[in-house]
Amino acid sequence: MKIKIPVTFAFCLILAFGCSSPTERPTPVPPVTLLPTIPNPTAEPTMTEEPVSFPFSEKGPYDFGTRQNYEFVDSSRGDLGISLTVWYPAILPDDAPPSDYNFDALPDTSGAPYPLVLSSSKVGSIFGPHLASYGFVVVGVNAMDSSPSWGKWLINHPLNILFALDQVAASPLSGLEGMVDPSHAGAMGYSFDGYNALALSGARVDPEFYLAQCANAAAMNPAPPEWWIKYNCDMSAGWDEFAALAGASITASEDGLWQPMTDERILAVMPMAPEGAWLFGERGLAAVDRPTLIIGATKDDINLYDREASYIFEHIGTPDKIMISFIGEDHMMVGSDEPVARMKHFAAAFFGYYLQRQADYAEYFSEDFVSQHSELAWGVYKGE
Repeated sequence: MKIKIPVTFAFCLILAFGCSSPTERPTPVPPVTLLPTIPNPTAEPTMTEEPVSFPFSEKGPYDFGTRQNYEFVDSSRGDLGISLTVWYPAILPDDAPPSDYNFDALPDTSGAPYPLVLSSSKVGSIFGPHLASYGFVVVGVNAMDSSPSWGKWLINHPLNILFALDQVAASPLSGLEGMVDPSHAGAMGYSFDGYNALALSGARVDPEFYLAQCANAAAMNPAPPEWWIKYNCDMSAGWDEFAALAGASITASEDGLWQPMTDERILAVMPMAPEGAWLFGERGLAAVDRPTLIIGATKDDINLYDREASYIFEHIGTPDKIMISFIGEDHMMVGSDEPVARMKHFAAAFFGYYLQRQADYAEYFSEDFVSQHSELAWGVYKGE
């Protein structure tokens, strides 16, 4: 179902990332142009180099550029202003100084058009330059961030991303003409933005499940922490207003589940430290119908590992589902270099496989690969 309806952010280490029928599985598409040759991850190291444990954590074959503040107005939602930040493969002068931004750099059209990855620009600022170096265009929606509790953002954020996809598909971004292939799109996010990626997977809101969970939360054995219940359930008292914001095109249903907020052009999703389990429930998660890679932190103290990432993974319906657990890491691993480098590796490999049709990339997010690293676990981590 297609619903029609912008900068780099600093981290706030307290809750910075806190807290019709489903769409048919997209028809397989022809392979896109392959990337330039990258260093062979399986090659034997020379006497002067160390083996690379996570090969796609290193910069890819492209340089990257950043362009900001593409401005649009969504007239279907009260003339809502939405702006975007974009990271893309670029050509830099030989004498260009090192930069985290490379604003308005010359686009590299050698492999264009490039697959599209969608996110908030907060998460895009972390992963966008890296993915652009592997031949993706990353579009981040500005002004989307975490919230003190669940509420209207659970509707607005996914619809903002879908609106961004429509705009990129309808007309080339100025200065990036011919660079984007919106028919090969993916979505990724961390924490609040992990919810967005999950919502774009085909998952369907289950109002009955959500309201029942909130009504019975304090009596559960074991009960979730009081703060967690408040964060997730404060909006339950205003459910009718929340549903009205979503609108009849989403809430109309014959089976009690809302319609999915997604688009057939979104072919794969990567929710990291996600939330949303109580909003979707078992039935709503069973509607997920496209490849999904979940990253979970086993000591996540905000989006609780057992109640969010693990539950979501165990109940999503797609057969193409993967979960990689980061053992001993907490929610703020997104502010640590090593975990972030590993997440970048998995993102480049996962989207390279599903959006660029790089068949050999599957090895680098496989069970065999993950099992070689003691700090990672394949699937749900059960402990010692």
